[in-house]
Amino acid sequence: MNLIKEIETSRAEFSHIRRDLHAHPELAFEEVRTADAIAASLKNWGIPVHRGLGGTGLVGIIRNGNSTRAIGLRADMDALPIQELNRFEHASQYAGKMHACGHDGHTAMLLAAAWHLNATRNFDGTVYLIFQPAEEGKGGAASMITDGLFEQFEMESVYAIHNWPGMPLGSFGVNSGAIMASSNEFKITLRGKGSHAALPQHSIDPVAAMAALSQALQTILTRNKRPNDAAVLSITQMQAGEASNVIPDFGWIGGTVRTFSIDVLDLIESRMREMSEHLAHGFGCDAEVVFNRNYPPTINHRAETAICVEVMRDVVGAENVDADIEAPLSSEDFSFMLLAKPGCYALIGNGDGGHRDHGHGLGPCMLHNTSYDFNDNLLPIGATYWVRLTERLLALTSQG
Repeated sequence: MNLIKEIETSRAEFSHIRRDLHAHPELAFEEVRTADAIAASLKNWGIPVHRGLGGTGLVGIIRNGNSTRAIGLRADMDALPIQELNRFEHASQYAGKMHACGHDGHTAMLLAAAWHLNATRNFDGTVYLIFQPAEEGKGGAASMITDGLFEQFEMESVYAIHNWPGMPLGSFGVNSGAIMASSNEFKITLRGKGSHAALPQHSIDPVAAMAALSQALQTILTRNKRPNDAAVLSITQMQAGEASNVIPDFGWIGGTVRTFSIDVLDLIESRMREMSEHLAHGFGCDAEVVFNRNYPPTINHRAETAICVEVMRDVVGAENVDADIEAPLSSEDFSFMLLAKPGCYALIGNGDGGHRDHGHGLGPCMLHNTSYDFNDNLLPIGATYWVRLTERLLALTSQG
């Protein structure tokens, strides 16, 4: 690997920062202590800080040279409402809250890069360090954009990385299209007429309609959608009735839909509404469909991704970069930033979990797992990538 020596030498310092954040996790839009700690570090290095975008979000600003060009580097800050099972020294001190997705590590990597970029200033232009709240389902990226992120800080492109358990330490994965799926929720309520369960002829049974609909909805994926278009329609909730001898008046099913394109999402939502209405009427029921589009798909831009791939190969070697990785159907609100600006979102390997300190939980080291922990060996790798990407992108000015 071609890592920056100064960042490697300072790994323990940024590991300490990361572990402090891990021990003090804060949920979406509650990242007050986290933002204070980030701001204190940046100000200590002489980096100006703008606070308050998207509530607890903040932007550090490093300017150098005469160029008006600018880029944005983004890290997310929030934790998850999970009870951590790890018992090592830096485990969460807050009940029911845990950095189970590595946002503590993303923050520490960007801080390490900021420290080095500010000290060396081997670039011409401006780097905006975007520390974003509320990635976990609350749309913090959209909130920062609404509050004027791209109006107040004009940048030509924006970038993010996310650790990925199971990928080898020191590897990168990326592609030049959809890298994460859209995230959407639905709730379908079926209303009929209740009765005594022993007298079903007097009822309009919503439970029977729910059972039929839960099966029928899967045919949207197998008979309406092209086989080559990836999508998931998962029913994760079903609720009806309170007593075994009563046919209820209503019941509902709920779940999630994930797609890599808006066209496929439009198709699925349209067919869900049509199918729910007509099937419900076939059982004598009425249907109410609520379909919420949370995050759009995260779609990388080709030119920016190509540059990122070159930098990755310089940092970790071409053999450790998968430039056509199969995208997972998880979602990411960096998608909102990539709708507003060109850029690239990439995955960086977190290893197989063998890095965890003694006292970790019995579960696997996977995202959103109670036994997860970020791999601190990633810190100099991710920070070096950020520095080299900045130097590559902003050095282009001097070359016209």
